[in-house]
Amino acid sequence: MKTSLNQLISPWLCLALSLGGVFFEADNLMAMESLVSDDASPELTEEASIAIQKGLKHLLKTQKIDGSWDAGGESKGGRSISTTSLALMAFMASAQFPGFGKHGAQLTKAKDFLMKQAESRSDGYLGTSMYEHGLATLALSEIWGMTKTKEDDDAVQAALEKAVDVIKRSQNPGGGWRYRPVADGGEDTSVSAMVFIALASARQAGIMVENEVIKKFQKYCVTSLDASTGGHSYAPNGNGGTSIPCTAGGAYAAQLAGLRGTEGVNGAIRLLKEQTNIFSNVGHYFYCHYYAIQAMVQAGDKEYSFWYPKIRDALVGKQLSDGSWSKKHTYATPMSIIILSTPHRYIPIYQR
Repeated sequence: MKTSLNQLISPWLCLALSLGGVFFEADNLMAMESLVSDDASPELTEEASIAIQKGLKHLLKTQKIDGSWDAGGESKGGRSISTTSLALMAFMASAQFPGFGKHGAQLTKAKDFLMKQAESRSDGYLGTSMYEHGLATLALSEIWGMTKTKEDDDAVQAALEKAVDVIKRSQNPGGGWRYRPVADGGEDTSVSAMVFIALASARQAGIMVENEVIKKFQKYCVTSLDASTGGHSYAPNGNGGTSIPCTAGGAYAAQLAGLRGTEGVNGAIRLLKEQTNIFSNVGHYFYCHYYAIQAMVQAGDKEYSFWYPKIRDALVGKQLSDGSWSKKHTYATPMSIIILSTPHRYIPIYQR
C-alpha cells in the first residue's frame, strides 16, 4: 500500500492541512515559506513563489463546475482528463491535496471528476489518446494515499490498477507506445515517455509493474537515440531526426527506467545543455521544460543547479498578467507551476 499523506509529509504540514489549510492560503506566502526550511528549497525565490500563487489562483478561477479543466477553454471539454490531471499535480506540487486546506473542496471536485471518468470505463482506458491516459494514470498514482478517507484511497487504487493494466497490455514489441491503447499501433518517443513515467510512478507507489515491461522500454530508449547528435528522435531508429522536446522526455523516462548515468542518458543531457536558446524559445516550450527539469533533477545536483535557476527566471518572465502562461494552451499553466515548484519535491515521481 502506498504511504499515506500523514506518513509522507511532516507533522507540521499535517497540522497545517488539518486546521483548514491556513498556512497554504494564496495570499499568505510568508507563512507558507516558513514551513519549508531554507535548506529544503534554497532556489525558490520570492518572485517564483508569487508566480506559483498567481498561477494557482488562475487555475481556481478557470475550473469548471464539474471540477475539471479543459484545453484552451474548448466548449465541449477538450482533453479535460489530461488538463485536469496536470492541474491537480500543480496543486499537489505546492502541498495542496484533495480534501485538505483552503482549496480542498475544489481539489476534491477535480479528483472526483477523474474518478467518475475512470469508473465509467470498464476497460480502464482514460481519455482520448495514450497521452491523456498517461497523465491520468500519473495523477491517480500521485493522488493515491493522499485522499481523506480509506474508501477514497481504495477507489483510487482500483482505478489506478486498471489504468496500469491498459498501459502494460498496450506496450508494443519494440518497447514503446503510441496514440492508441493497442500493442500493434507503433511507437514514438513523445507518447512513450509520458506513458512510462506514469508506469514508474505507479510502480514506486506499489502497483505491480513487471521487470520485463521495464526491460522492453529500456530497449526502446536505445533505439530512439539519434547517433549523430546523442539526442532522442521522435520515432525509433532516428526517424524524424533529433527532437529536443523528445530528448528531454526520453532522458527523464530512461532515467526512471534504470538507465541513469549511462552514455545514452548522459549524451541527451549534454545535448540539452548545448541548446543556447532553450530557455527563451524552443519548440513545444512548456512540454519540453516539464521533462527537462526532471531530467536534470535525476542527473544530479550539478546539472539541477545549472538548469533550475535559468528556467525559473525564464518562466517568471513569461507569466501573463492573469496568472496564466498561455492564452492558447491550458496545459502551459500547470506545467509551469510544476516546474517552478521543483525545489519543494512534494510529488514522489519528481524526487530523485
